[in-house]
Amino acid sequence: MDRVTIFSTDSAAAQFSSFANGETEFIFAHLSPQGPTLLIEGSVWAFVDWVMDDLSGLEMVRRLRADERTKDAHITLVLDEDDAEDRRRALKAGADDYAVAPLDRQAMLDRVLALDDGAGRSATERQIVHGDLEIFVNSELARWNGERIELRPNEFRVLRYLAENPERIFSRQQLIDALGKEGDPEYLRTVDVWIKRLRAGLRKVGAEHLLRTVHGRGYVFDRP
Repeated sequence: MDRVTIFSTDSAAAQFSSFANGETEFIFAHLSPQGPTLLIEGSVWAFVDWVMDDLSGLEMVRRLRADERTKDAHITLVLDEDDAEDRRRALKAGADDYAVAPLDRQAMLDRVLALDDGAGRSATERQIVHGDLEIFVNSELARWNGERIELRPNEFRVLRYLAENPERIFSRQQLIDALGKEGDPEYLRTVDVWIKRLRAGLRKVGAEHLLRTVHGRGYVFDRP
C-alpha cells in the first residue's frame, strides 16, 4: 500500500486517525521545530501553524525547504486570520498555499485528496551521501565504496533513518516509532535482529565502523 504522510505542527492534529483511499494510506504525524521524527515514505504534506511556541511558522517553512527530506513537500501555512500581507509572506517563505485555522481532520484530508496524485512532487532519485556511503532512497539501495550492501527492507530503512540523523543516539523504542512499528511489543526484540543483520551487511563491505552501540542508550550512525 502506498503512503502519504501528513505532518502538522499542531500536536492535536497529529493524533488524527489514518485514512485509507484505495491503495493509499494517509497517516498523520507531528512536526516539531527540529523536523520530522518519522521515516518519510511516499508523498509528504505539511500543515504549519502561523504561530508556534518555539519559532514562527515562516521560519518552519524555510527549514522544511532546506531539509533534503522535506524540500519537495506540499506545505500549507495555517493562518490565524485571512490577512493579505500574511498570505504574501507565507508564499514568499516557500509555502505552496495557505489556509485559515482551525482545520479539522476532514478539512486537511479534503485539501490533500484534492491535489495529491499519489506520485509525489519529485520523481528524481534522492540520495544520502556520507563519504564512501551512498544511499539511494527511491531504489532502496545502499553502496559502500561502490559495492552494494546486502540488506533486507527493514535493515535498509534503519540504515537510511540513522544516516539521515547522524551523530544522534536512538533507542530501540525511538527506532520503532520512527519506522512506524509502534504498538507491537515484539518489535522491541526485532530491532536487535535488524541491527544484527545491518551490522553483518556493513561488515561484508568493510563499513562496520558506521554503526556504534552506546551502552544503555541505543545506536548511533557515525559519519565516516
